[in-house]
Amino acid sequence: MPRGDNFRKRPADPVPVIADLPPELRDLSPEALEGLKAEAAQLLSERALEQYQPYTKQQAFHAAGKSFRERLLMAGNQLGKTWSAGAECAMHLTGEYPDCWPGRRFEKPIAMWAGGVTAEALRDTVQRVLMGRKDHYGTGMIPKRAILDHTSARGIADALDTVTVRHKSGGKSLLAFKSYEKGREKWQGETLDLVWFDEEPPADIYTEGLARTNATGGFVMLTFTPLLGMSEVVRLFYPRPTTPDRHVTSMTIYDVEHYTDEQRATIIASYPAHERDARAKGIPVLGSGRVFPLPETAITVEPFAIPSHWPQIGGIDFGWDHPTAAVKLAWDRDTDVVYVTATHRQSEATPVQIAPTLKAWGPELPWAWPHDGLQHDKGSGDTLAAMYRKQGLKMLTERATFEDGGSGVEAGVTEMLNRMQMGQLKVFSHLGDWFEEFRTYHRKDGKIVKKEDDLMAATRYALMCLRYAKTLIRNNKPLRRNLPGIV
Repeated sequence: MPRGDNFRKRPADPVPVIADLPPELRDLSPEALEGLKAEAAQLLSERALEQYQPYTKQQAFHAAGKSFRERLLMAGNQLGKTWSAGAECAMHLTGEYPDCWPGRRFEKPIAMWAGGVTAEALRDTVQRVLMGRKDHYGTGMIPKRAILDHTSARGIADALDTVTVRHKSGGKSLLAFKSYEKGREKWQGETLDLVWFDEEPPADIYTEGLARTNATGGFVMLTFTPLLGMSEVVRLFYPRPTTPDRHVTSMTIYDVEHYTDEQRATIIASYPAHERDARAKGIPVLGSGRVFPLPETAITVEPFAIPSHWPQIGGIDFGWDHPTAAVKLAWDRDTDVVYVTATHRQSEATPVQIAPTLKAWGPELPWAWPHDGLQHDKGSGDTLAAMYRKQGLKMLTERATFEDGGSGVEAGVTEMLNRMQMGQLKVFSHLGDWFEEFRTYHRKDGKIVKKEDDLMAATRYALMCLRYAKTLIRNNKPLRRNLPGIV
C-alpha cells in the first residue's frame, strides 16, 4: 500500500522565513538550508516504525496476538493490512515496542519467515514494507540502525533472501523470505518463532508454516484479500474460526480512517461489480457462484416492534458437529413481507440444552423442521423432532414441505431469492450470524455447497411452512421477544 497510509496527516511545511530560524542557521545560504532539510527528511524516513499509528481494526488485530496462535487480518485492497503486519514484525525482530503495545512481546531475538506468492511479489510488497526499496534499505519498518546484514536471493533482481536484525536484548534476530511457488518442501525443517503469510497460501504450505512454530510456542499471521473465494484456508477462519486458537479481524474500506466518503465511493466504483465485496470489504469472492446475489442493504431493516396480530413461526435445522440453527419469522400478511427477527446457532448441544433458548421466543411458537428430524436416537428410540417436542417446543406434526408436498432445496432457495428480490424478505440488522452465512452461501459447479448454511436452511424450512404461522397471544398480551424493547 502507499507508504503514507498509516501515518496521520499533517499540514504541509510552511515556507521558512529567515527571522523564524534559530540564530545559528540564519546566516546559511538557501542551498545549505535545503541540504539540512533533505538530511532531516532522510533521518525521518529511517524512523518509520516510530511513526506507525494503527487504525482501530489494525489495533484489534495486534491485540489478538496476545491470546491467539493463528491470526488472520482479512481486508480489502490497499487498506493497510501488509503495512500493519510489517510494523508488528519489525517490533518482534527488534524487541522495540511502544509503551501502549497491546499484543504479544518477545524479550529475546526471534527467527521468522515472511511468505508470499512469488519471489517477485515478496520483493515488491513484504520486503519493501520491512526494508524499504533497493539502495534505501532502512526506510521500511525495520529501522536502519537495526539492520546488521542481508543476503541476496538467487536469480531475482533486488530480492533478498535473509536479513539479520539487531534485537534490543543484544542478540540477533533472523528474517528469511519464502515464496509459495517453491512448494511445500521448502517450508519444512526450520524451527521458528513467527511466520507471516502475506497473501493467501495454499493449505499444505499454511500447515507446514504453522508446524514450524510448534516447538517454540510461536505463532502465525496471515494478511490477505480473499480473492480466491471460500478456499480451504479461508474456511479455517471465516465466517467462524474452527479452533479456539484462531482469530479473524475483518477490515473494510470504512475502517480506513483517512478516506473521505467521496473517496470511498470512487474507489469502490472502480472495482468490477463481482469483486467489490472482496476488494472493499474483505469478504470472500463468490462472484456468480453466490446463491443470493444481492447487496445486504436490499434485505436489511432496523429492528422494530412486531405488531401483535402478525403471525410468527420458527424454523430449525438439526446439527451436532455443525451447529443446530434456529430462526424466528414474523409475517405481515397485509404486504406479504416476512421478517427474520431472531436467530440462534449452537454446536454440540442436545435438545435439553437448546430448547430453553428457543422456548423463550414464545412457548406457543410453531416450529418447522427438516426430514432428518425423523431419525431415531439410538438411546431413547425417539426421533429428533419428538425429543424437542418433549422439551416443550411446538413442533409441527410433519416435516417441512410446501403446500404441494414438495421439499426440494432448490425450490426453497428460489422462494427465498424471489422474496428478497421483491422486497418481501427482510432481516433485522443486528443478526450478524445470519448475514455471515448469507455472504458465503454459494454454488460450486452449479451445486449449492452445504457448508456454513445452517441458518439459511432453518429460514428455508420456516418459509416452506409459513402457512402454519400463528399469532402469539397469552393472557391477552403479545409475547415479548428476547430483544429488549421488541415484542
